[in-house]
Amino acid sequence: MAKITRRDYIKGTLASAAGAGAVGTGRRVQAASKGRRSVATPRGTIQLAELFTPGEDSKLKLARQVGVTHAIVMVNRVLTQTTRDRYLEALKQIKSDFEAAGMTIAGIESDPVSTEKTKLGLPGRDEEIENYLAVLKALSELGIPMVCYNFMPGLGWYRTRFDVAERGGALVSEFDNQAAVQQGLTEWGEVSEEKIWANLEYFLKAVIPVAEKLGIKMALHPDDPPLSPLRGTARIATSARNFRRVLSIVPSPMNGITFCQANFKLMGEDIAALAREWCAEKKIFFVHFRDVEGTRERFRETFHDNGPTDMVQMLRIYAESGFDGPMRPDHAPTMEGESNDNPGYAMVGKIFAFGYMKGIMRASGITYV
Repeated sequence: MAKITRRDYIKGTLASAAGAGAVGTGRRVQAASKGRRSVATPRGTIQLAELFTPGEDSKLKLARQVGVTHAIVMVNRVLTQTTRDRYLEALKQIKSDFEAAGMTIAGIESDPVSTEKTKLGLPGRDEEIENYLAVLKALSELGIPMVCYNFMPGLGWYRTRFDVAERGGALVSEFDNQAAVQQGLTEWGEVSEEKIWANLEYFLKAVIPVAEKLGIKMALHPDDPPLSPLRGTARIATSARNFRRVLSIVPSPMNGITFCQANFKLMGEDIAALAREWCAEKKIFFVHFRDVEGTRERFRETFHDNGPTDMVQMLRIYAESGFDGPMRPDHAPTMEGESNDNPGYAMVGKIFAFGYMKGIMRASGITYV
């Protein structure tokens, strides 16, 4: 028998391990391929997007460095300082700046101009709506196809804490309705649901026909939290039933939804079934991809990979159901080394979220840009 040296033994062992690894890898690849085939020929192309305000140059560079090419832009700060006759000029400059950075603007988010009087039914709302229509006209001329709007009077999206410790001490926001009740009524006192419904109908009847003519998709964001009333003010975008009512007020291919899946989950809805339903009806124009732990009465944000929702399933559903539009990871934790001055919108947590989403989509054969 030939003598086997220690070196020969190590070489043989490594070769055997490599061979076993290759077999294991092959099986994993086969399994992954089977997983991709099980997606049932994904049909949609997801546009990975991030939210910006003009001037966030560092955030913009980071987004480009992780491969994001679509922007959702908040333009309120610029347009509220601009006269109506110069909206087109201001928006044209914003679009040019983002294109120079390698970004396509997939839509704008939040109210492009002030709408508080409109939401509360106060004198001056017609002037606000005229400003809104002027923005839509400018967006149409520039080829910016979508507005994500909300109808949350006064408070907007609302939390009672912004410093709750998550995994490893990362900071997330929390809502506790008991704490909100203790804060009392807002300056608007008690506002009924009937009043908010009437105000929303007034807005939709003025805006949706113009949006349809211009080809601008109007994507209503759910109330956050989806709870009514909130400190005395009614909320109405709080259930799938109410969203169906919104869509029926002015039926139009441009009257649609921002599917913030965490909010629909807090409503107690079956978000998988709802995503399939509204994607099939071409009513989901924009997706906010995030997760929460808790109920509408009390909840906290999570990382994208450790909440209760099956995030892999949700991404596959969007693709299988033909969703073609922007999707952004919303409300990421504030992580080590970051300021918590803008809770939910610091960038390191978003970078993690983009990597997590890309990994799922690559493994599932989902097309994204």
